[in-house]
Amino acid sequence: MIVGCGDVVRRALPALTRHWRVFALVRELDPALHILGVKQICGDLDQPATLRRLAGLAHAVLHSAPPPGTGSGDPRTQRLLATLANARSLPRRIVYISTTGVYGNCGGAHVPETRPLAATTARARRRVAAEGLLRGFGRRSRTQISILRAPGIYAADRLPLERIRRGDPLLVPGADVFTNHIHAEDLAHACVVALERGGANRAYNICDDSALLMGDWFDKLADAFALPRPPRATREEVRAQLSPMLLSFMGESRRLENTRMKRELKLRLRYPTVDIGIADAVVARSPPTPPARE
Repeated sequence: MIVGCGDVVRRALPALTRHWRVFALVRELDPALHILGVKQICGDLDQPATLRRLAGLAHAVLHSAPPPGTGSGDPRTQRLLATLANARSLPRRIVYISTTGVYGNCGGAHVPETRPLAATTARARRRVAAEGLLRGFGRRSRTQISILRAPGIYAADRLPLERIRRGDPLLVPGADVFTNHIHAEDLAHACVVALERGGANRAYNICDDSALLMGDWFDKLADAFALPRPPRATREEVRAQLSPMLLSFMGESRRLENTRMKRELKLRLRYPTVDIGIADAVVARSPPTPPARE
């Protein structure tokens, strides 16, 4: 059962439907999901009465629905788990897509999954709350909970090129922060393998092997797409020009370790570095070459 049928999960659906009978919780019926062979159940995590059909329905759950945009907890995950618990047959496995923002600012340190959570933004604290609810559910039942902590997700159609075109400033090298990435296709693949062999009450950093400062990431994109490199500014100058959302990403620096992902999930990345992902994106976004005239 899919809860939260966004871009990443849709990329996983072709692989899932080959091996599972797949249901999806949706607010409105989607013809594209029907074509993929997904049975849709209309419901809303904000309306508990619409969730009753989910109880006892699936052996496994892939949960990627985000928490609400306000508040300190995640009532959506709480309602989902309450519904699942109200059945004789509980799911054997739940895989949840979380965020590496749960670690907070690590000052550029290398970060394994064992690092204590220290979320600094309200958005990340809601994810910490969701993880806690899921872990508690796993401890009270025989359901295996696997948490996939994802950093910045990118793909050919998920690149911040407009930000580069606007000329939004980045931090000067001495003040810059380390950022982490995962290609959307690799995260989708991680969802599939976690449903097969994710550990019980186990968290995984799902990231590639790149270790980049944010400025280096944007410079690589600018160079690949023939755009001017973004200007650099001090933290005070950046604070006066950017939105609070963008500033929040510049306030946290960490270098994620992905050893557990490779050893336990045995995940082989299609895009192990952003250089490979960017090169693929350039090809994907290039206009088709017209056929040669005879």
